[in-house]
Amino acid sequence: MISSRTPLPAAHLLLAVAIMAVWGTNFVVIKFGLEHLPPLTLALLRFTLAFFPLALFLPRPKVGWGNLAAYGMLIGAGQFGVLFTAMRADITPGLASLVVQTQVFFTIFLSMRLTGERVALYQIVALLIAGCGLATIALHTDGTATPLGLVLVLIAAFSWSSGNMVSRKAGPQNMLAYVVWSSIFAVPPLLIFALLLEGPTRMMDGIRAADAATWGAVVWQSVGNTMFGYAAWGWLLNRHPAATVAPMALMVPVFGLGASAILLGEPLQPWKLTAFALVMAGLSVGMLWPRIKQRLKI
Repeated sequence: MISSRTPLPAAHLLLAVAIMAVWGTNFVVIKFGLEHLPPLTLALLRFTLAFFPLALFLPRPKVGWGNLAAYGMLIGAGQFGVLFTAMRADITPGLASLVVQTQVFFTIFLSMRLTGERVALYQIVALLIAGCGLATIALHTDGTATPLGLVLVLIAAFSWSSGNMVSRKAGPQNMLAYVVWSSIFAVPPLLIFALLLEGPTRMMDGIRAADAATWGAVVWQSVGNTMFGYAAWGWLLNRHPAATVAPMALMVPVFGLGASAILLGEPLQPWKLTAFALVMAGLSVGMLWPRIKQRLKI
């Protein structure tokens, strides 16, 4: 196993940044989709399109059905079904993009418990600095999140981190095929909960009311966020320790709040810029310290 002290190669670092850009801006896209579609219906459509028709062209990955089912249910129903429900009325896109990043800490904790990975001191320092940025944003919520919304997003974060562990257990795979074939297992629980909690009438009314922007959001959820984002993320997790890869997700709030400011007109007050600076400082320590230490021969 590669040491958690080894930094990401430049190409892998750029890929990670691209994933974070997609995931960060996706919170605004989700809000567009929720304008007409109920949250569980949106998640149901997302994972249905993530599976079909691409599954007709991609062979099933060489991993057990149980692993595929666990990943699909954790990411599909556990993460996004819950996250979409929270974002319907209980938390704003920018704040959701922040709170869900607690998955970084869940992922590292689970990795340490399950695989014995050790977190380097500089990574702890990096997480503490970035955590100060997250705390700064959390202290200025201005009533934009309800207690229910915060709890739901924390559940979504834990589901995401658990999915990270499941995908790592699957070992090296064609991650696009892995994400596509696992998506079918998100469909049954999402359909059941949508029927129970939203009802057929509300589901169909939302589909009939959906406009081009809504369907564009659904397609982006399936293609950009799921197929590209999660396939590439799983690929990185299969090649690097979680303690090296997971902190990259702290960039999501930067892209999330930036996209919200540009597309939804959310103001960027000085405290938000301070939070951005702290998050980026933490990321810089986490990514650059090993190279600096090597060059200085500390």
